Amino acid sequence: MVVTGAASGIGRAIARRLAADGAARVVVADREPDATAAVAAEIGGRAEVLDVTDEPAVIDLIERTEAEAGSIELWCGNAGIGANGGVELGDEIWNDVWNVNVMAHVIAARHLVPRWVERGSGHLLITASAAGLLTNLGTAPYAVTKHGAVALAEWVSITHGDAGVRVSCLCPQGVRTPMTEADGELAVEVVKAMGMIEPEAVADAVAEGLADDRFLILPHPEVATFEQRRAGDRERWLAGMRELQASLPGG
Repeated sequence: MVVTGAASGIGRAIARRLAADGAARVVVADREPDATAAVAAEIGGRAEVLDVTDEPAVIDLIERTEAEAGSIELWCGNAGIGANGGVELGDEIWNDVWNVNVMAHVIAARHLVPRWVERGSGHLLITASAAGLLTNLGTAPYAVTKHGAVALAEWVSITHGDAGVRVSCLCPQGVRTPMTEADGELAVEVVKAMGMIEPEAVADAVAEGLADDRFLILPHPEVATFEQRRAGDRERWLAGMRELQASLPGG
């Protein structure tokens, strides 16, 4: 099992939960060397310093892991970044967020899905966000790319699900992680207003969702209702989101 973005937050909690549930080998992958090593040492896993947007590095990790520990049956793509602002942000920022939040999943799937199809088994967990089902105020790159991550998860499931490739899409709302520590930023104030949960609660939801072979994993169950309201009356939903934005600091 491989967990990316596993040095902190949701990724660390998922790695811990997989190990606690008896996973034979958990690869803890992140670009922060010290924190990655600490998590791996804690759970008895293997630390891998990894930039998820570096395709040769991802290929190398996959090949070494399968050569040393056997087939990768679960890949948890959890690395993610955000950027505060909208369309005024430069291409470099948009591209950075796109590469981590979408293309990293494409790269992983590109090199894992053919192996899983050949074997008839494999599970891809893509950590998206409630922002991928709804939106996120104050950060256009995050909202747009998380929609892309959800769409990719759906596409892989539809295209390869009958060949034994299972896909789960994790869409939490507000989670207490380093990404949500700032005060005054509109994107952060939104999730704080909606209610924050701990990363361990997300890991619990992931464990249940994987056990049930569920596509959509919602640590905040109310997100399903919000998505239904959005689809049922888009104009009303947009008006409501504008009201919410106006009521928050920074809105």
